[in-house]
Amino acid sequence: MTNTSNSLKQSYKHQAESIIRLLARGNISGYYCESSADAVALAKELTPADSVVSFGGSMSLEESGVMQMLKSRDDIRLLDRSTATTPDEIQKMYRDALCSDVYFMSSNAITLNGELVNIDGNGNRVAALIYGPSKVVLVIGMNKLAATVDDAIRRVRNIAAPPNGVRLGKQTPCAVSGSCGDCFSPDCMCSHTVITRRCSTPDRIHVILVGETLGY
Repeated sequence: MTNTSNSLKQSYKHQAESIIRLLARGNISGYYCESSADAVALAKELTPADSVVSFGGSMSLEESGVMQMLKSRDDIRLLDRSTATTPDEIQKMYRDALCSDVYFMSSNAITLNGELVNIDGNGNRVAALIYGPSKVVLVIGMNKLAATVDDAIRRVRNIAAPPNGVRLGKQTPCAVSGSCGDCFSPDCMCSHTVITRRCSTPDRIHVILVGETLGY
């Protein structure tokens, strides 16, 4: 590991420790894992046997190995909408996810002040974050840090949305041109903007900050 890498890791650790303290004031549990492997181990620990588990679409969950861990477990019931064969089945899984024991997702951004910023097209992911599942676990790479909520929103629209649009085959201005067009297109991925600053139920939301680049 180079000195630059060491410095970056140390900086991530300091930033994460500060954010975790700020999350705590809003009844949100925070953790810092230097590596994805550590994050996967923690995510597994936060998911008891016999749990009904669901998740929102997330490259961070894929890249970290959390999704592989969940799919490999035979002691939980995983609501995996990729197994659905009809649109009605997918919609039922969206609804059932709101009654799950544990819901996994990432966050489009997190501010240095401990605010979670998410922008959603369909709304199922932010709906689960706000209300429903008994526990919500977010896995967030430190590349998603933003100084303020406004910076976070700009980050989501101009950095995260374009590659997500390409990945999902969307015909939005951001996917086609690489920059946000503040669109109202049928494929718009920016229907709902949710800023989470606290949770009324202590120990419901768990934020795992990972000292790596994960997702967009």
